[in-house]
Amino acid sequence: MNKSTLALAIAFGILTQQATAAGFIEDSKASLGLRNFYINTDNRNVARDNKAATTPNKQEEWGQGLIFNYSSGYTEGTVGVGVDALGLLGVKLDSGKGTHYNPTSSSYSGTVFPTESNGEAVDNFSSLGVTGKAKISKTEARLGTLLPKLPVVTYNDGRLLPQTFEGGQVSSNEIDNLTLIGGQLEHAKGRSSSNSDSLSIGGANNRSRNPQFSNTFYYAGADYKISKDLLAQYYYGNLEDFYRQHFLGLTHTLALPAGSLKSDLRYFNSSSDGKNSSLSGRNEGFKSSGFWNAGDRHSGEVDNRTWSGLFTYSLGSHALSAGYQQVAGDSNFPYLDQGDGATAYLITDRQIGKFARAGERTWLSEYAYDFAKAGAPGLKAVITYLKGEHIDSKTGDQSEWERDFRLDYAVQGGAFKGVGFSWRNAVLRSSVATQNDQDENRLIVSYTLPLL
Repeated sequence: MNKSTLALAIAFGILTQQATAAGFIEDSKASLGLRNFYINTDNRNVARDNKAATTPNKQEEWGQGLIFNYSSGYTEGTVGVGVDALGLLGVKLDSGKGTHYNPTSSSYSGTVFPTESNGEAVDNFSSLGVTGKAKISKTEARLGTLLPKLPVVTYNDGRLLPQTFEGGQVSSNEIDNLTLIGGQLEHAKGRSSSNSDSLSIGGANNRSRNPQFSNTFYYAGADYKISKDLLAQYYYGNLEDFYRQHFLGLTHTLALPAGSLKSDLRYFNSSSDGKNSSLSGRNEGFKSSGFWNAGDRHSGEVDNRTWSGLFTYSLGSHALSAGYQQVAGDSNFPYLDQGDGATAYLITDRQIGKFARAGERTWLSEYAYDFAKAGAPGLKAVITYLKGEHIDSKTGDQSEWERDFRLDYAVQGGAFKGVGFSWRNAVLRSSVATQNDQDENRLIVSYTLPLL
C-alpha cells in the first residue's frame, strides 16, 4: 500500500466514526456538470509542406461529458475532516479512425478520447477521484485528487473532461492578506485518459522517442495582498530530475476617471535538476525541448527565463488588452506536460499555440465586449491576435501567429436558464518545421445541475 492510499484509508476510518457530526452532512454540496464537446481541426499544410507528415489533414471528434462533483462539509472539533469526490465520464458520439489520430501507440490518447488497440477511439472512458481533507483553523490539508490552479502547475480543462493530479497539498490563511500553499504531486490523469501517469515535460514525454518520467513534483508559494488592488506572488516548483522553477508575479488594478487599467506582470526563471543537469542523464532521455547548436554538450538541458506583461483597459462593456512576452535561454519554457494536453501559466497559452519556444518574442492584442448593455445579457465576444518572432532554429529565426475568436452565451431565464453555448474558432500559421498550420473550431454546450 503506497503512502497516498494509506493516508486516505486512515482519513476514511475517521470519517466513518464522525460522518454524522454536524457540518459534515449539512454543508455538503453536489452537482452534475454536463458538457457536450465538438472539435474539428484542419491541418492545412500537411501535404503541401510535409510538416508533421504523420498527422492527418483532419482531426474531428464529438462527445458527451459528465462531471460529478461532491464536496462534504467538515466534522466538528478542533480538527475537522471531510471528503470530496470527482466522477468523470466521457461518451463518444462520433469519431473515426482517420480523424481520431493516435500519434504514437494504443496507450496514447487522440484528440478527445483514449485509443483502442486497433487505433480507434474508445466508446467511453471514466475515472473516479477521491480527496480526503482536514482543517484546523484557517489551514487545510488535502490528499488525493487535486485540481491545482497555480503559476507553477495548472490543470488543463480544454477538452471533454478536465485533467487531474494526484498528491497532497496544504494551504493556510492564518495571516491576514497572506495565503501560503505547498504540496507534492506524483501522478497526472490526462484530459482524455482514464490512466494515472507519472510526470514529465516537453522533449521527454510520450511524444518523444525515449520518454522519461518523474513521480515527484514539489511546489510552494505565497500570495500577498498588499492592498485591495495590488497582489504580489512568489512560487517555486521542482520536477525531480528535470527542472527547478522560480516565479514572481504582480497584478494591479488602477481606477481611472473613466474605466480601469489592470496590469499583470510575470517572470519565470527555470534551470536544470538531477538527471537533466548531466550529459548522461539527458542521453537517457531526461531532456527538454528547445534549440541548441550541433555538438552542444548542453543540448536538452533546461535553461529558460520567461517574462511578460499584460495590460487591460476596461470601460463599460469594452475591454482592450495589449501584452508582450519574451522567452530567453536555450530551452523552451518548461511546465508539467505528459504529452496529452497541458496548460502553461503564460499570457500566450491560447486555443492552439503557447508561443513558448526558445528565443520567441510575442506581441498580443485582445478585444472583449459584453453585450448586456446592448440588450443581450449573457452574450460575450472576445477576439485575440498573437504574433511570435525570433524563434531559434537551425534554419534561422522563425515566426508564427494565431487569431482566436470566442463567442459565449448563457441562457438568462426560463426552463433552460444556465445552459451555456460557446463557439471557439482559431487560426494558427507557423514557419516552424514541426508545427502544422491549423484552422480549428470547437462547439460546446454546457449545463451544471445542482444535486445538493
